[in-house]
Amino acid sequence: MQKSIGIGIENFKKVINENCYYVDKTKYIEDILKDKSEIKLFTRPRRFGKTLNMSTLKYFFDIHNKDENRKLFSGLDIEKSEYFSEQGKYPVIFISMKGIKTKNWEYCLYDLKGLIGDLYNEFEYIREVLNESELKTFDTIWLKKEGADYSNSIKDLTKFLYKYYKQEVILLIDEYDVPLIE
Repeated sequence: MQKSIGIGIENFKKVINENCYYVDKTKYIEDILKDKSEIKLFTRPRRFGKTLNMSTLKYFFDIHNKDENRKLFSGLDIEKSEYFSEQGKYPVIFISMKGIKTKNWEYCLYDLKGLIGDLYNEFEYIREVLNESELKTFDTIWLKKEGADYSNSIKDLTKFLYKYYKQEVILLIDEYDVPLIE
């Protein structure tokens, strides 16, 4: 099958599955793991592949569909690394604020609430391990009810995922500055 140039494709899985040319940057996963800092900020110029790199991290670390995701890294640099053992070990929350381009704070807040509600929907299966109080907190966000505490919603979701998987959670936030710039 002939390779193609995946112009504009920002999803690592799609790049690999559609047999697009891919400049293997997975060695940076090893660099990230060697660096023991808990928070990392990746700054690069526009159109420099930040979203594709974040997507790569999501598929590498994500515990959900870990066996399927493992195949995506076949033949890539990270597969040869001792750090490949970290593949598929962590719950991953991946948020992109790329689409939040509103002109006032009311619409921005509305869009952020929708984004967070969708995120909770993605992880609705973890509800089975939550106690009554946690379930109420989860459902208030998930079902976008009045009085939902969005200011703690991401922190709460990380706690819920930790409770479900008994594993530290990786939080990836892409295009965090878009709502502020707009």
